[in-house]
Amino acid sequence: MFDGFEIADVDVGEATMHVRHGGDGPPLVLLHGHPRTGATWHRVAPLLVERGFTVIVPDLRGYGRSSAPPPRPDHSQASKRAMAGDILALMNALGHDRFDLVGHDRGSYAAFRLAMDHPDAVRRVALLDCLPIVEHLDRITPEFATEWYHWFFFAQPEVPERVIDADPDAWYHGDPQAMGVENFAERREAIHRPEVVRAMLEDYRAGLTVDRANEEADRSAGRRLTIPTLILWSLRDDLERLFGDPLTIWRDWAVDVRGHGIDSGHHVAEEAPEQLTSVLAEFFSER
Repeated sequence: MFDGFEIADVDVGEATMHVRHGGDGPPLVLLHGHPRTGATWHRVAPLLVERGFTVIVPDLRGYGRSSAPPPRPDHSQASKRAMAGDILALMNALGHDRFDLVGHDRGSYAAFRLAMDHPDAVRRVALLDCLPIVEHLDRITPEFATEWYHWFFFAQPEVPERVIDADPDAWYHGDPQAMGVENFAERREAIHRPEVVRAMLEDYRAGLTVDRANEEADRSAGRRLTIPTLILWSLRDDLERLFGDPLTIWRDWAVDVRGHGIDSGHHVAEEAPEQLTSVLAEFFSER
């Protein structure tokens, strides 16, 4: 995977970020979701390099081979504001003070927070398969609670760790051929480490507490994304079925928003890499 990319572990303060980076052009950061690592982008990142970008692919704080501080009672160590700070410090360490940004799934929340808090650093942002956390919670239905029950299960203390650590492969099943054998192996190695499982669960605990509070504060203050924002969602996933057109919701959160669905299941970077690359390259090539 990632042929020609450099691999580094970068100290960003509270955490050490494991990162792959390669290419020669405008910097573009790709953030993965749960329970993936940066390896989920292994089919997209080289294509974006071919399209002229410098591509930076970190493991989020606590995921994969990136570290995380011990859990705190308020879960702030797993907040998206903390994750955003990691990415900002990482990019500064790599010599980039302004960059483009993509986030998928949980990584989209880190990307959203970084773009919201630091519009001077993020030129454009693409958010994949997500709505703001508070918008999800405002729309809880029996269907959402049934299909997205993991949000609330993961938020429980201690129990999900015991369940997942008892058999990580049964919980986080996956197809090595569909994912890519090396990507699957990297994710499998990560989910067999209890400290990674704990950090990934803390991500969700932070989501329903400190991250929710930060979004509520944004909404009360009328804060919106001021940079060009691309919203993409997987048509064979359930986001549009549960919530309708995501763009309708995101227009309350971004001044300049556009986007559409992609014919894919949830893990779009693995399932539809060429289509995703084409859409991202077109959006981020606009100057």
